Amino acid sequence: MAVDTIESATTEIVAVEAELQFALHTTEKPYTYAGDPPGGVPKSRGEHRSHKVRVENARPIADRLSVDVQGFAVVHRPTTVANLFDEAQTLALGHPETADLVKEVTGASRVVVFDHTVRRRTEGGLDREAGIPRQPVARVHVDQTDSSGPKRVREIMGAQAEQILGRRAAIINVWRPIAYPARDWPLVLGDARSFQPQDLIATDLIFPHRRGETYGIAYNADQRWLYVPDLRPEEAILIKCWDSDPTLARFAPHSGFADPTTPAGTPPRQSIEFRTIAFFD
Repeated sequence: MAVDTIESATTEIVAVEAELQFALHTTEKPYTYAGDPPGGVPKSRGEHRSHKVRVENARPIADRLSVDVQGFAVVHRPTTVANLFDEAQTLALGHPETADLVKEVTGASRVVVFDHTVRRRTEGGLDREAGIPRQPVARVHVDQTDSSGPKRVREIMGAQAEQILGRRAAIINVWRPIAYPARDWPLVLGDARSFQPQDLIATDLIFPHRRGETYGIAYNADQRWLYVPDLRPEEAILIKCWDSDPTLARFAPHSGFADPTTPAGTPPRQSIEFRTIAFFD
């Protein structure tokens, strides 16, 4: 695969050409079961196609990225959690520090961390397969939709939700590597300004006790894709998954991807994502 470079004191990657998996428009609404489907029902429905896209190195502009403009931001913020694989430590320390981080970056008056997921890439492993750690998501997507965003707020916040939804609210993920840089299968992110409404394909995500909705992403040559090479454990990416304010970036599509510049023998990616709701006065 092609790699664009510029000559300087050291060789710096400007962009890579990579294969991303996109959803196709179909006559029936796509779905995926997060657990086992009912007997005789396929686990998922929907079609996907690979496209080669240019993925820009976001390092040179990282300090100018904004969750409210591009839909994501990169920050330097070491974690106080000694072991992010330890559930107790992550809940006790990781959740509060993540809430503080989102408040600081966004200006939110209150942030609730409602979930987190740890991923360890396993060669040949399937996501949600029994005995296999959660895997990087390999298709470009958005975690929430225009419908599921407020629904998720209601599920999490209960009786407080209607008052909260009378003001601005946003669902924001905080993603960081664990233990070493994410050189293997890094995160690719779409500039929210480069996506059209027709690029977003609503997809049911069916859990044993609830039904969510995500967006699959249809390919459009005008889309802009970026990544942060070698994101370090002391860094994090904030990703907008939904925003009630239509004047701001509302959705930042993202995915794991096979970086063609990753050296052989690079340790498999380990990462954690915290899911938060930010509330604004």
